[in-house]
Amino acid sequence: MLLYVAPLYLANSCAMLFHGKTPLDFGKRFFDGRPLLGKGKTFKGAVMGVSIGFLVAIAISLFFGSQISWFYSDYAFFGLVISAGGIIGDVVKSFFKRRLGFEQGSQLFLIDQLDFVVGGLLFSWFLRVPSVSEIAVILVLTVFMHKAANYFAFKIRLKRVPW
Repeated sequence: MLLYVAPLYLANSCAMLFHGKTPLDFGKRFFDGRPLLGKGKTFKGAVMGVSIGFLVAIAISLFFGSQISWFYSDYAFFGLVISAGGIIGDVVKSFFKRRLGFEQGSQLFLIDQLDFVVGGLLFSWFLRVPSVSEIAVILVLTVFMHKAANYFAFKIRLKRVPW
């Protein structure tokens, strides 16, 4: 399961680490007066997230080729697609959080933990359809891993909030 989601997880984490300055929404506001996405979603973060996810998939292909050959024939391409889907899932969630009046950095339990996974799984669906049990394991694993990783990032001062 970890080989399945490794590019996705690292894409999401690296988007935060390499956040950048230029927001994806260029600081524009929606017709409701709220930011489209907010300053936390940046071009550099999105590009770095997808790039790191792709590079992780290439590395996994090189080091674990025989273990993942059953999974998908071109794992590097799969990694690119699932990483891009994860970043887009996070961006879409931010759009809707702003519409609902949630400020950047505010917590929306489960949605904040699973947005990138849902985006990644949906985007990669045309390459590989996961089983119901795979989806369940990924979702449960993600909630715990996301909470632990964010708490750790908060403790070492990479994040302003522990979620």
